[in-house]
This record gives sequence, C-alpha cells and structure tokens, in this order.
Amino acid sequence: MIVISEQDARALVSVEDAIDAVEKSFAAMARGQARNYPVVREVVGYQDAVFGVKTGCDTGAPILGLKAGGYWPRNLAQGLTNHQSSTLLFDADTGRASALVSANYLTGVRTGAASAIATKYLSRRNSNVLGIIGTGVQAVYQLKATLAVRAIRAVRAWDPSADNLAAFGRVVAELGLQYVPQAEVQGVAAHADILVTATPSQKALVEKAWVRPGTHISAMGADTKGKQELDPALVAAASLFVDELEQAITIGECQHAFAAGLITHRSFRGSLGAVVAGLCEGRRSPDEITIFDGTGVALQDLVVADLAVRQAASRRLGCHVDY
Repeated sequence: MIVISEQDARALVSVEDAIDAVEKSFAAMARGQARNYPVVREVVGYQDAVFGVKTGCDTGAPILGLKAGGYWPRNLAQGLTNHQSSTLLFDADTGRASALVSANYLTGVRTGAASAIATKYLSRRNSNVLGIIGTGVQAVYQLKATLAVRAIRAVRAWDPSADNLAAFGRVVAELGLQYVPQAEVQGVAAHADILVTATPSQKALVEKAWVRPGTHISAMGADTKGKQELDPALVAAASLFVDELEQAITIGECQHAFAAGLITHRSFRGSLGAVVAGLCEGRRSPDEITIFDGTGVALQDLVVADLAVRQAASRRLGCHVDY
C-alpha cells in the first residue's frame, strides 16, 4: 500500500490537474461508466462534529474507493483545519486496499474544480466579475479554479468575518486582480457575472431580486440536511444543474425549494456531467440564470486521489508500507 501525506498531495495535484480529472469523471458518470454509492453523513454528537463516508466506482478507469471525514468546527483553535478527511483506494480487481491518501487539500481542490467546470460550461464566455460569498479556506480554491477557466478581472466578496475578508483580499491582490470587499451580500450578488457561495449557512443569504439576468451561480456550501445559501424563489426561477440529483434534493441547495414544492424532479435540466458529455444542453440564452448545485460526490474525491497515486509513482513520492 502507498500512503500519501498532505504535503505530498499538495505537490502532486495542481488545480488544472484536478479540473481535468473531475471533468472526465463527470462525463463518465453521465455515460453510466461511473457511479456514486449512497452517502452516509451524520452528526457525531461529540465535538460538534459532522462525519460522513462517500464511496463509488469508475469501472472504466477502474477506480474504487471511499473518502471518510467531515467537519470539526473547534479545530481552528487547535491550529488544524475544520475539514478533515482521508481517501482509501482499493484494487478493483481484487478488492484489496491499495492506497491511503490525505484528502484535506484534495477535497478543497476538487470542490474548486467542480465549480470551475460548471462555470466553464454554464457561464457566459465574457464573464469577468467573480463574486464569492464566504471567504474561508475554500474561497481560495474557488478563486484559483475559476481563473483557470475564465478571464476574471475583478473579485467582489462578502464574509461575516472581517479578518477572512482581509486575508482573502491579500490573495486576490497577489494575483493582480481588483478586489472589492462588501459589507453586505447584496453588493456581491448584484454585480457578479459568476457567483460562488461557499459557506456553512443554514439560512438563505442571496435573494432572487439581487441576481442579474445572465448570472451563473455555483452553490457549493450546502452538502448536509438543513444547509442553505440561496433564496428558494431564486432556485425555482433558475435553470438547474446538479452533480447528483438525489443528493441535490435531499442535502444540497435544492432541498429547500424541493421540500416547499417550488421545484420537482422535472425542474432540473440535467447533470453537469451530461452537459460535459454533450448529452444535455447547457446555457440556452445570455439572460438566463444558471445554478449548479454542487453537493460533492465520491468520484470527485476518488479521481484526484488516484491522480495523486499515479503522480507519486512517477515522481517517487509517498510511503510504501506492508498491509
């Protein structure tokens, strides 16, 4: 078995690498070559933690495995990131465990990649103002991944923490982009061509009236029952795309509009994978509002972990242990 540390994972998989791998994975899902299995996600009842297990298999690759981990909100006080996870890969021919990969960085980069792929296929090509709601750790991944697919000139952002806004602003400035921090969410939503939400919010932050025609929204924060970032009326009025439909209506941003009867299964245009694979139409007009409900799926985690393993073999990184 190969064990890949957090440090090695960061060195082995770039944002561009992750976008390429996740895009291929989305297409494989749409073609029926890859499948995510049901998610286990539970409140632990200890340290206010949420723990989950995501599993899946891409038979074409083949890649088989799971990612386990979750959210520990008290970690920052201990000098650790709140999100902690690890990916375990298996030999698809024998079922034997073949790799253990630290997945903190990889989870961040694959989430940014998924959002960027949605932006690539669903946003207007001339989009150049990025709005980000929530400027924690994930915001940097979102920013760098978006820059890989669109020529962004300005970034507007909101966060309840002034320190987070300032720290994120320094990253934006280092990239040579205009930065406009906002005291209110409306100031971000009303001026963005591309809007990314990446918060742990459990109430709507973005109102329908604030969003301009033609905006693309990647809703990346809601991945658990109860989480919410968008006004259900906004969700109901938009063209909807998902990573996994059943996850979107049960733990994703769409859960609230679905539960209220504002949308049904027939309200969704299709999966992002179907758009990537050419099986589904994406944006239809310059004025429509598109939403990608990114709940996060196992195959995103597995393909970036597999990429790290393959890169480690060629660069002689990682630690090999008997198992």
